Amino acid sequence: MNERIQAAQQAALDVLKPSEKDLEHGLALHQELVVVETYGFAPYCAPNADLFNQAMEEGASDAELQELFNEMRVAQCVDDPREREEFQAAWKASGITALFQNAGGGPGLPSTMAHYCQVVDAMPDFLMRATLPEHALAAKKAGKQAMLFSSNSIPLVGDQSSAEGELRLLRAFYSLGFRQMHMAYNRGNLMADGCCEPRNAGLTDLGRKAVAAMNDAGIIVDVAHTGWRSSREAAEASRLPIIASHTSCCGLFEHFRGKPDDVIQAIAGGDGLVGVVWVPAFLGGSMDLNAMLDHVDYLAKLVGIDHIGIGSDVNWHTTGMKEQAQRIKPRRRLRPGLSGLWPPDCGQGDPSWNMAREDSLAWVNRPYATVGLVQRGYSDDDIAKIMGRNHLRMLKDNMDGRKTLAGD
Repeated sequence: MNERIQAAQQAALDVLKPSEKDLEHGLALHQELVVVETYGFAPYCAPNADLFNQAMEEGASDAELQELFNEMRVAQCVDDPREREEFQAAWKASGITALFQNAGGGPGLPSTMAHYCQVVDAMPDFLMRATLPEHALAAKKAGKQAMLFSSNSIPLVGDQSSAEGELRLLRAFYSLGFRQMHMAYNRGNLMADGCCEPRNAGLTDLGRKAVAAMNDAGIIVDVAHTGWRSSREAAEASRLPIIASHTSCCGLFEHFRGKPDDVIQAIAGGDGLVGVVWVPAFLGGSMDLNAMLDHVDYLAKLVGIDHIGIGSDVNWHTTGMKEQAQRIKPRRRLRPGLSGLWPPDCGQGDPSWNMAREDSLAWVNRPYATVGLVQRGYSDDDIAKIMGRNHLRMLKDNMDGRKTLAGD
């Protein structure tokens, strides 16, 4: 491991202060488990500043530059041996077996997924693409890491032919490998309200059709960025388990990105899952791994072990990221995208919003979450459920419940 990974993991040890017995048992248990990230990111790579600056000098549009930067941060590890080495070191340090990889949403969705597929193809001894629960188990057995795909949006056709016609691409996206999709991403859409909307409206008629269509396609309904009422109504409307893949508990700290008790109970009532996020701003502002574990404890008391997962929503940047990013020439300032237009009083400028963490809530510190659960008295079986078994169970439930071409 490099020094940055070691420093981040030391930060976790400093806040947990485990006994030697708990530390040894927790780390050994983590190595044995099939660990699932319910929503997150593979390590981001450093961009090539020279190529990026050249594109700017040649007059590349903002859209071209965004696409180029996205490809670099995802796939630079394919061609750069140093980036590949740190990409693999960070993933190994995390001990994550299967990652529900965020491929973004909207027009950039296909290209982002394509770049991640390139990464998987370039590292056949290290990575494998997964679409079934069994693939995660096979990856663990083979000593590999598995990548599944999640989307921040539901693909609508836009021709308004009919409700079913608008949603007709869902089965194609299932075939591509997508297994989770957000009903809304922060802002309201034609189906549901996002968590940033002050009106807190519920599902639209199209939204209810979308929940049914996702059930039929075998894609898990994700309400992590969806408004509270829309989230509850989605849980009530779905015939299959749904997920809030990376969120927090408003009963501990009220934040619009968290979920109140009634929403959590509605999700659990349908045998769904709540993934606990690692962004401190959503946990109460504390950059302490214990704050995340407090939300796990809260869920365990509220809805039980079978409905808890962990979806960090944080990432790891390779060492060259900062240096290369600083060498990129300034671009003209752009207005924030609609989905990133957060409420004005949410404290977004606070350091706890930084997703590229290197403190105790760093992406590489997943083994120390297991240590923390050992410290708090959770059994090995309960930890196995929280760390991955619960999510694989609900993935199987959604795939078993999909409607196939055979008419099942």
